Amino acid sequence: MSRLRTWTQVGALALLWGSTFLWIDLALDALTPVQVTLSRCVLGSAALLIACLASGRRLPRDRATWGHVVMAAFFCNALPFAMFSLGQQTIDSGVAGVLNATTPLWSLLIGVVIGSERGLRPVRLAGLLLGFAGVVLIFAPWQTTGQVGWGALAIVAAAASYAVGFAYMGRNLVGKGIPTISLSAAQLIAATGLTALTLPAGGLTPIDIGPKTLVVVLILGVVATGATFHLTYRLIAAEGATNAATVGYLLPVVSVALGAIVLGEELSLRIIAGMVVVLVGVGLTRRHKRPLPAPVKAPGPAEMQSAEMQEVRR
Repeated sequence: MSRLRTWTQVGALALLWGSTFLWIDLALDALTPVQVTLSRCVLGSAALLIACLASGRRLPRDRATWGHVVMAAFFCNALPFAMFSLGQQTIDSGVAGVLNATTPLWSLLIGVVIGSERGLRPVRLAGLLLGFAGVVLIFAPWQTTGQVGWGALAIVAAAASYAVGFAYMGRNLVGKGIPTISLSAAQLIAATGLTALTLPAGGLTPIDIGPKTLVVVLILGVVATGATFHLTYRLIAAEGATNAATVGYLLPVVSVALGAIVLGEELSLRIIAGMVVVLVGVGLTRRHKRPLPAPVKAPGPAEMQSAEMQEVRR
């Protein structure tokens, strides 16, 4: 995939994903968190299933693949979707986008714990510590009126769950010869089934959906969930799970801008400073390791003979 095409996908994904927090906030005006989560899973899976069948693709059939799909659906869809719906009951959509930007930090931390990140360079370690320091600044535990609370913790848990889900998808699902449209459709179908199990926890509350709520839910489900998730899958398949997580750089900009323009949300200097610290930390963790020097190849018989001939000629 060309770099221009990759960055085009990253930009589109950032705009779609970053707007998700706005649509969740608006949907919560009429629906419970469980209803918001289930509706976006149902509509997103329906849109991707239609796209899958229209393109002549089929859903995975073997049990092993579906086992991986269900596991990925839990960590990358059902759990974080629920956490966002719960968390945004008490925190602004812009702050939710900022906290979601910690996904690359969790990806690095998970890599250190499981041993896939060996020889961590000091600059990346500093970025990891700085990023989490920015999260603490946003939480402001020293202030009773800060962002500390179960809502902010739920958003951070969602970001960590995304990191686990991306790593699992990259290791067990992509690159196995299954089209990404088939995988993304199957995963949202599995997420729908998992979310349906939570209906007794507020999902059966009577609702009165007006035109505004209907439009919001449709956009949240079809565009901000279905299309966004498929783009994420394609990016993971093309660039890897770690590089796909870099879209988190742009999410706070989109979510904060939409929250301020559409919802009139106000951000304190502390929240803005915390956002900057988080993004700087994430940027430092994305500094790649220095490439190892190429091994010196021992000269073979032909090279030795050629060297001897050159010496004789001298």
